[in-house]
Amino acid sequence: MSMGYKIKRFFNNHSETSDNHIDKSLKTRYYKASKNTVIQTVEDYFNSSPDFSIHARSDQHGEIGATSKRGKKVLVIATVVMVRPYHTALDFSVTTETPVHIDFGHSNKIIRRVYQHVNEQLPEIEM
Repeated sequence: MSMGYKIKRFFNNHSETSDNHIDKSLKTRYYKASKNTVIQTVEDYFNSSPDFSIHARSDQHGEIGATSKRGKKVLVIATVVMVRPYHTALDFSVTTETPVHIDFGHSNKIIRRVYQHVNEQLPEIEM
């Protein structure tokens, strides 16, 4: 990981996962589970968290939107796509609302925390 990226991730207020992300912790995760199971696992995380509440869910589009209940104002969008039977991708887009558009890595931490929860519940497929 380049030094420029390490600095940039702290001086930004938005993080997204992707298949080819330079930061290994922000790469798309794949699970040996159905789309509905992954969606339900992510929803369970947000429902049990004192920090977030779900504001939207679309099974058809495979998306869950959650917002923070306290602290920094955060919007999390989780996108779930079944790429083949029992091979389901999970991606995140997280934006932290700050006056100076800097969250000091807060959005990255949220992504890692949700991925950790899902990894404890479902078998991950290494890509």
